[in-house]
Amino acid sequence: MRFAVQLGYRALGQLARGAAVVAPNSDSKLLRTLRARRGIRERYRVWGHSTRDPRRPLLWMHAPSVGEGLQARPVLELARERRPELQLAYTHYSPSAKAFARGLDVDFQDYLPFDTPGDADVALVALAPTALVFSKLDVWPVITHAARARGVRLGLISATLARGSSRRSRTASALLRDAYAALEVVGAIDDADADRLVQLGVRSNVITVTGDTRYDQVWLRAQRVDRSSPVMQRLQSARPTLVAGSTWPPDEAVLLPAIAALRAEGVDMRIIIAPHEPTAEHNAHIVEWARGARLTLARLDDEQSGTADVVLVDRVGVLGDLYALADAAFVGGGFHAAGLHSVLEPAAFAAPVLLGPKHENSRDAALLAQRGGGASVGNEAEVLRRLRQWLVEPAARRDAGDYARALVRSGIGAAERSFALVDRLLR
Repeated sequence: MRFAVQLGYRALGQLARGAAVVAPNSDSKLLRTLRARRGIRERYRVWGHSTRDPRRPLLWMHAPSVGEGLQARPVLELARERRPELQLAYTHYSPSAKAFARGLDVDFQDYLPFDTPGDADVALVALAPTALVFSKLDVWPVITHAARARGVRLGLISATLARGSSRRSRTASALLRDAYAALEVVGAIDDADADRLVQLGVRSNVITVTGDTRYDQVWLRAQRVDRSSPVMQRLQSARPTLVAGSTWPPDEAVLLPAIAALRAEGVDMRIIIAPHEPTAEHNAHIVEWARGARLTLARLDDEQSGTADVVLVDRVGVLGDLYALADAAFVGGGFHAAGLHSVLEPAAFAAPVLLGPKHENSRDAALLAQRGGGASVGNEAEVLRRLRQWLVEPAARRDAGDYARALVRSGIGAAERSFALVDRLLR
């Protein structure tokens, strides 16, 4: 079975390479992912020839999307600070992480190539890494095998595995077990994750429980927010503010009617809403809802955004700062098949967090709900009841917000522990 699965995987990789050549322009995430890899081998080669200094060690960190990138960033920052002789490379998989990657202090950043032998060889020759470290869970089997064959040290940080993860299936095990077994250091988020990682193939003697570096990242970002920036100054308001982040249409189908109902009760609140994918079609749906509810709407950069009832965030990369304005937050994905997005960012600002019912794979969401810093809601009535409590009752909002922020503070220190593991690989 293992040979058949691996053969099929490699065939799919080659098909994806061919599809990238003919992928049309589209807002489809899949098509954007394919198009982004056109010419990727040449981009790696050019950087390798022009910028790679073979006298310096190189740390290559891979994080598929923004969430995993938030886990990688504090380790990269410590590497830059503590090991200035290093060159740093960062790769991602999702188009949504492109803007995030550009903001990192690294020497090279690009999409991860296709996980095929040809692409892996080009990337490894160009980057010539000393160590390749993955963030959270995504370990790519072909690149991992090729890296190990070249003597590249391999690691995984902020590692977590949900109980119901598809990676525990027989098919996934046939494909990935050797890759997980090749890892030399692994920092797990907690003991339960460590046990499940061993079941994937990670050797028990290479696992250390380090915690989740996102706690350090979101806490540091919360302290660094520039509240004097033009956008933040323009959005200041005395009205109770709900910041809804990374929302999908199924989230909005529950949230937006509850907002309209709360406003109809006479609660003079506003919503700052940042769709996960702010496409023209998605934004138009929100604009139409605001018009039907007779609410004033402004885009993020409009001069009148500070007085609008609805502020539509029509660009990416700013949501983490906007949570600083929140009296309460709604984190999207809990009513969508893609899964829940990060609840830690609003929690770091002491904003109590609402989330949909599909959060069984989110450790942070479970902890937040258990400790009173957040609440799971399953329908419009539950959203309305909780928002009424948090936006109308200051004491209830303050208590829930304090619990949320305390959870984030309890996780600080994981970045230092994770960097120590990475530093071991580099030495």
